[in-house]
Amino acid sequence: MPKLSVIVITLNEEACIERCLRSVDFADEIVVVDNGSTDRTREIAVEMGAKVHVTEDWPGFGIQKGRALAAATGDWVLSLDADEWVDATLAEQIKSAIADPQGCAGFEIPRRSRFCGRVVRYGSWSADRVLRLFRRDAGRFTDYRVHEKVVLRGKMSRLTCPLEHDCITDLSDAHHKIQMYSEASSRHIESIGKRGSTTKALLHSSWAYFYSYVIRFGVLDGSVGLLVAGYCASYTYSKWASTPSSGCATATIRETRAIKMN
Repeated sequence: MPKLSVIVITLNEEACIERCLRSVDFADEIVVVDNGSTDRTREIAVEMGAKVHVTEDWPGFGIQKGRALAAATGDWVLSLDADEWVDATLAEQIKSAIADPQGCAGFEIPRRSRFCGRVVRYGSWSADRVLRLFRRDAGRFTDYRVHEKVVLRGKMSRLTCPLEHDCITDLSDAHHKIQMYSEASSRHIESIGKRGSTTKALLHSSWAYFYSYVIRFGVLDGSVGLLVAGYCASYTYSKWASTPSSGCATATIRETRAIKMN
């Protein structure tokens, strides 16, 4: 039977890390790369049987996940965020997939997200699929500081059972993530030579709201659809408004320590 490694990067995730790691107790190995947590994240991870590595610098999501991947030893890797978890049905599908991959080097997994505890069925977060399960020797992470991706060499297929995701726990968490992600994204936009402005911020954020609430039928989610559309619009506005209007590709990217994924 092929061996499975689960990798997770963390920063102050004591509220959710036990749920995440307990859900993958079927894995042969759990690797946690922690970015200097000041709460009980590391202690909980050790108690759950994880191999914990600590880094003091924050190079961005892509490189940090690459560090976790480099520390894994399994034939297959399942990459999770601390606010995600695997239910029993998905666990069985993962085990079946790696036992008989049918020539596939990786598998996308549908993701079911929650906003303030409520499942999001429509809007921008619907039809969300993420490449998280892959052969260790066939995948690598891009070095993007935010919204990193797995680059896969080989055939990819899809699982059908969803990965559970507690994306936004409350409105304070939403505000925090907008600040953290918009800063990281604006630095990325600046680094590739694009410029921001209030006009761009208004146009992009208006489209983000309309796309989520109308085109993706977020209205059918009721109040949670309205909240998700507002979150997407606020994040998009902040990202473009905070990008310098006279930036250049060689601008310095400031360090950002946002660990949770949206």
